[in-house]
Amino acid sequence: MTNKIAVIGLGKAGLPIASVIADSGFEVIGVDIDERKCADINSGKNPIPEEMGLGELIKRHGGKDLIATTRYDDAKECEVFIIIVPLFTDENNNPDYRIIESAFRNVGRLLNKGDLVVLETSVPPKTTEERARKWLEEESGLALGEFYLAYSPERIMTGFSISRLEKFPKVVGGVNKESGQKAFVTYQKFIPNLHLVSSARVAEFIKIAEGCYRDVNIGLANELFKIADELDVNFYEARTYANHEYCHIHLPSTGVGGHCIPVYPWFLVNDMEKRGKFDYAKLLRTAREINDEMIEYWAEKIVLELECMETNRPLNELKICVKGISFREGVKELYHSRNLALAKLLMERGLDVYVYDELYSSEEVGEMGLRWIEPEDADLVFDSFRLTLKARE
Repeated sequence: MTNKIAVIGLGKAGLPIASVIADSGFEVIGVDIDERKCADINSGKNPIPEEMGLGELIKRHGGKDLIATTRYDDAKECEVFIIIVPLFTDENNNPDYRIIESAFRNVGRLLNKGDLVVLETSVPPKTTEERARKWLEEESGLALGEFYLAYSPERIMTGFSISRLEKFPKVVGGVNKESGQKAFVTYQKFIPNLHLVSSARVAEFIKIAEGCYRDVNIGLANELFKIADELDVNFYEARTYANHEYCHIHLPSTGVGGHCIPVYPWFLVNDMEKRGKFDYAKLLRTAREINDEMIEYWAEKIVLELECMETNRPLNELKICVKGISFREGVKELYHSRNLALAKLLMERGLDVYVYDELYSSEEVGEMGLRWIEPEDADLVFDSFRLTLKARE
């Protein structure tokens, strides 16, 4: 096997694994459409500063063992291609494969006999064996067996990606047996905790199942939280003593945000409903609906809190601060942010809404069409991560 590995996509999942591979003694060619990002990486500058440990690896390998480029042709000497580009969904929660297809077709044009391609993007089951295989075969003129194709889902958490790659269990499965074995032997050289599963389809399902588990359990926590509030029960006290070796109730929230958990269940829900198996994914759909509807619950709570305040000012003149609009604490991302959705919902209802987030400047907030405020200057603060309402005295 060559000492050169290509990583297609240098985002928050791709760049950490590219850096870990480089730190394991490989030459890495990273391909990304962002010219500025590529320039930063090649100069040793970390474009994802919130990712612990990544800056050190970029400084050590950027522009040396890790070369970032916008040109696929720069990776033509590689024999291993890891594809980890985004998969977005449309308004009906169906996958939009255009970015992944483009990446595979570009890799297919470089593919030689004996090369290995591994997809890491979270995708619906059968994507690797059907769509990815088709794209590669069409562009390369080769058939599966002349090249190897596998799937290994990223299982990282932004901010902790390097440690996750070093310690967290990672799975890999091939479209055929030979591909799985080839990928397993390759990945063992830079992933310490690796497990070979029977197929790419199983590996795909593993990642989606994880997201579904989280979504359903957060939905349960949100329902229990609302019921506890209705019964005048301290949910957090109850949760503390309910949780033990055989029970783990998650924390409630304004819903579920990010690129992962609010997206993956729809892969299975939509597939089952297209097959007419509506009763197979009822729980998954219900959890999605419960979590998305939590902003309605919190909007009502906020309005009730305002109405209880002792003030002569009209409701729409009381300043509300939604504290924390990123989808997760410490991650500067707004994708599917339910806290941001809550702020917009309150604005639609004619209330005087502002936001605060230590990750964003007042200028950045203004560019989003929102207004910035310091929490102490608001009449009511919704602390999105502690789920408390605090009225200013």
